Amino acid sequence: MSIVEKTERDLVAALKAQEALKLSVLRMMKAALVNKKVELGKVLDDPEALAVLRTLVKQRHESAEAFRKGGRDDLADKEEAEIKIVEGYLPAAASEEEIDAAVAAAIAETGASTAKDLGKAMKAAMAKLAGKNVDGRRVNEKARARLGG
Repeated sequence: MSIVEKTERDLVAALKAQEALKLSVLRMMKAALVNKKVELGKVLDDPEALAVLRTLVKQRHESAEAFRKGGRDDLADKEEAEIKIVEGYLPAAASEEEIDAAVAAAIAETGASTAKDLGKAMKAAMAKLAGKNVDGRRVNEKARARLGG
């Protein structure tokens, strides 16, 4: 079952169970997926749907951070609850060890030695972590640390 189908099935279940927060998040997810489908002009495959969901998670993280800075912990907590629901549709997150291993392998593979080679190393590391839920910022930080940037 594709992510889009699972989202629609769970939306109906949340509606029947009267789970307000989950229903709200699933509606937001479905809207984002439909918008991307219209933008691309074709049915989304799972990698495209995952990219949409990762974007939603990133937006929620940024919103929660902004709410915390503004002293609105209630709204930040709501955003974090939404993140947990969306992350339930994403593959397992990459561990620190997996990120370290991917960065080390990418640097060795590309022959990167200075901060100027960061782009090549990042591209290779992200390719090695494809299919996992990984924050590019963490990969970038680890690559910079190894390359002395």
